[in-house]
Amino acid sequence: MRPPEFWNADAGGRDSAPLVRALLTPVSWAYAWAAANRMRSTVARHAPVPVICVGNLTVGGAGKTPVARAIRARLGAGAHTLSRGYGGRISGPLRVTGDMSALEVGDEPLLHASDGPAWIARDRLAGALAAANAGAHAIIMDDGFQNPALAKDLSLLVVDPAFGIGNGQVFPAGPLRERLASGLARADAAILLYNMDAGAEELDWLDSFDKPILRASIAPMQDTPRGKFVAFAGLARPEKFFDTLAALGVELEDAAPYPDHHPYSEDDLTFLMTLADERGAKLITTEKDAARLNPVWRARVEVLPVTARFQDEAALDALLAPIQSRMT
Repeated sequence: MRPPEFWNADAGGRDSAPLVRALLTPVSWAYAWAAANRMRSTVARHAPVPVICVGNLTVGGAGKTPVARAIRARLGAGAHTLSRGYGGRISGPLRVTGDMSALEVGDEPLLHASDGPAWIARDRLAGALAAANAGAHAIIMDDGFQNPALAKDLSLLVVDPAFGIGNGQVFPAGPLRERLASGLARADAAILLYNMDAGAEELDWLDSFDKPILRASIAPMQDTPRGKFVAFAGLARPEKFFDTLAALGVELEDAAPYPDHHPYSEDDLTFLMTLADERGAKLITTEKDAARLNPVWRARVEVLPVTARFQDEAALDALLAPIQSRMT
């Protein structure tokens, strides 16, 4: 699904949907209560190796996967990644390999598997134990900040500064997965992930956050693609990808947004290729979207790989130092 307009902080007029928000507010109270109760009543268990959680406060993408991949690269070969496997039918625990499909394990785990050992498990504790038994010296969780079953040694909140916390309301009246104060209290640091150049502005809702705040930006890992392109992306906010292409100077003829984790059908891809052919262009998409394409279509679509580049790498290293000291 696409996030409703009234989730945005600057939504006004008809887009602010005051009646809808009023009707959903009691539901959001119940959702927030259930989340808080789950946190209070669940006894977290520790894995035998350190666990880093890369999470966020809101429903939808904030850039967790690029951050998790960047952190894994700093920790080295002893780090394994662990994710739920959203969109895949296998519950795990399972080690992901490149010959699996997104329908089996989800799209993000396939990206992690291209970097090294990666696991999926809806039971995060079971997944962490499986990774540790297989030789992991540290585990990086992609998402799972609101999952209390597995104890975290370092919890990092990834924030999209352009969206922030939206209207500041808990789901479904807003995008928050839990009450803001509760989430911030459990975090060890926040990472503001900008869509290209890292900014310097502060976010008012982080004024009371007294932990480290790091800044990073999405950066391409290859030269700017040349020629005309039709872009498509199935992300929580696909416009971020289109904005990245525009900022790089890519000649965009058209852009087609799809819902997050959209399973592309043959009709979808035929439509996109026809659209590109009509404009004398090629198709381009994200790594995450490419992971959901079959090999035949993947070969016909250009991909723009990106990474999270930190403004202050020494600050990131300081956060990771206690984890690295425990990796044996």
